[in-house]
Amino acid sequence: MSPRKSLPDNTPGTWELADSIGITRKEYDHVIAAMKRTPSFAELGVFSAMFSEHCSYKSSKKYLRRFPTKGKRVLQGPGENAGILSIGQGWGVAFKMESHNHPSFIEPYQGASTGVGGILRDVFTMGARPVASMNALCFGEPSAPRMKSIVQGVVKGVGDYGNCVGVPTVAGQTFFHPCYNGNVLVNAFTAGIIHEDHIYKGFASGIGNAVVYVGAKTGRDGVHGATMASKEFNTEEAPDRPTVQVGDPFTEKLLLEASLEAMRLGLVIGIQDMGAAGLTSSSFEMAGRAGTGLEIDLDKIPAREKEMTAYELLLSESQERMLLVTSEDRLKALHAVFDKWDLHAEVIGTVVEGDRVKMWKSGEVVVDLPVTLVVDPLEDPRPAASPDWLKPLWDFSAEKVAAQTFDKKLSILIDDIHFAEPLPLTLQYDSTVGNRTEGGTFDDGAVIRLRDLGPSAPRLAFSVDCNPRVCYLDPLEGGRRAVAESALNVAVRGAEPIGITDCLNFGSPQNPHVMWQFQQCIEGISLACEALEIPVVSGNVSFYNDTDKKPIYPTPMVGLVGVMPAETYLPLSTFDKAGDVLVLVGPLEGELGGSRLLSGVLGEDRGRPSQTDMALVAKTIRFCQEVCATQKGFALHDISDGGLACSALEMSFFRGEGLLGCEVEIPAAANADRFLFGETLGRVLVSASADTAKALQSVATKYGLSVQTIGRVTADAKFDVTQNGKSVLSTSLSASYSQWKKKWEPLFT
Repeated sequence: MSPRKSLPDNTPGTWELADSIGITRKEYDHVIAAMKRTPSFAELGVFSAMFSEHCSYKSSKKYLRRFPTKGKRVLQGPGENAGILSIGQGWGVAFKMESHNHPSFIEPYQGASTGVGGILRDVFTMGARPVASMNALCFGEPSAPRMKSIVQGVVKGVGDYGNCVGVPTVAGQTFFHPCYNGNVLVNAFTAGIIHEDHIYKGFASGIGNAVVYVGAKTGRDGVHGATMASKEFNTEEAPDRPTVQVGDPFTEKLLLEASLEAMRLGLVIGIQDMGAAGLTSSSFEMAGRAGTGLEIDLDKIPAREKEMTAYELLLSESQERMLLVTSEDRLKALHAVFDKWDLHAEVIGTVVEGDRVKMWKSGEVVVDLPVTLVVDPLEDPRPAASPDWLKPLWDFSAEKVAAQTFDKKLSILIDDIHFAEPLPLTLQYDSTVGNRTEGGTFDDGAVIRLRDLGPSAPRLAFSVDCNPRVCYLDPLEGGRRAVAESALNVAVRGAEPIGITDCLNFGSPQNPHVMWQFQQCIEGISLACEALEIPVVSGNVSFYNDTDKKPIYPTPMVGLVGVMPAETYLPLSTFDKAGDVLVLVGPLEGELGGSRLLSGVLGEDRGRPSQTDMALVAKTIRFCQEVCATQKGFALHDISDGGLACSALEMSFFRGEGLLGCEVEIPAAANADRFLFGETLGRVLVSASADTAKALQSVATKYGLSVQTIGRVTADAKFDVTQNGKSVLSTSLSASYSQWKKKWEPLFT
């Protein structure tokens, strides 16, 4: 890209130049027809960034309209920096999840750290103080080229940035699969607390108001980052490292405090992060939302490198920068705030009437464009087609599964890399900074108490989830299950699921099979949200996660927020004491299609996943909420990946030293494989005293849920399973526990 960046800004933007920076012929002709002239090179840069898939959503808008986005709690839906839901007592929670996939593969540490920085800014630009972060990481096989260093770089980048800013990383998901060998996924989530009367938005409102650049200086890092994120990888071409931004969490912390202080003092009218496409996106989008124009002098932008062109200033994605709008009478006080925090606050322009953004460099007009032409690009409906290779994958050899002993089946699951203590990873994250985090660090859903809002303030619960294996085998079910699993994860902590954000990671939209997967996942997410009456309030689409035309598995990550009263009991997620009763709430059996066991036995992902019964999930959620509101002294764990067997082992292993085991009796009428290893959602494992178990069973019956006592917790560190009085499997947990604890250590040493 360096030869193009060296061109004068007013060089005529020919079709050849447009093509070289990712603009299609159709888009170029559309621009020429609308402008009735040839754009300049600097203007081509604007179109290249804003027409990129990453910024324009030109292939996905058609499908995203399917999402349910309304609800009684919705204060801000999709379209702003973050969505906001009411949590009561005049407060709201602002949250969003975004991807930083391509940068994290090219430069793992900086890619991941700046992904965290960007999502933090999306939240505090709304006026919210960030209180919790999560992440969803998808890596290739640990033995794949570069993968160990990528894992280490990404995890350190996530940890360093969040730890330095002082926002706890409270939960996450980590998944390994060969489909990510050439395209790792780094999805970052942040939530913040905001007063309902102090919500700020990205509007450039008020004719004559000042446009102010605040934060760090602009450099050449990240130029064309949005365009790079809208292209496939190719092993024949080296990735463009200068497109990756460089983060500074200490400056971010200053920017966070300065921005929130300026908002608290009423000095801000509109504000937006300079994220993807930098100054270009923030200026045009703020003007577009407000229906105004802007005049900007690019020479007034604080630059850390000499002789930067307009093209570079417009497209740089240097971190820790914001664009805000304020009135002339507030400028002095605004400068005082940012001076106090040792940050730049430079007036670079003015809000004007009309529908144009004009920009000057060295006294010359280098950009003069209609706002609507830039922010309303042509949609690009892509053909979608169901792949003919999918349905044959639904068939699998039941005989091959049945031929394995139960000891062998359990061993397959215990040997799986996903059955591992995540401590080598999570230790790099500060999960308790801010003194809000409650419960253990391995719980299904994370919980924080909003102590600074008073003793009666509600608590928040968070979960992030997606099963890419299920999404590959049945994209509609994969989307539905991502929502259902996230909802169950917060429900077993006692919370009511209230809304989601998403991060939709897919291959190239030019592949009809990928577009079919995308549409199906959207439909599945929508059906689940409608069934649970929870809205989608924000999100992100990441296409072009391919290498050499080979796409990743469809991976629609769902980040979910729940709310719970301050006095709600926070259940254990581990066995408490020997003699406690084990109770299964929900169906006796789960299905094996798409399960972890089936992939382990067959050596490939096969079988059609069971279709989640959302009415059952809704009943299970209500059951969990009621027992947490009325009972105490019990443990809850939802059953999903690995089935009941893995859930029981996790309840043992997460307890730590002094392992407790369990005895499980499979009901006579149940299929042992489906009982132990099936992954159908809506099943919950309960551990409680006999008296408490009876009370919980009564609540389950009230909601029409199947409930059965299946065993007890034992002092012996063993997992004993019987059926009809005969042993099905019996194993000591000590060796498995040691393996579970050490499995991820080689990745971080």
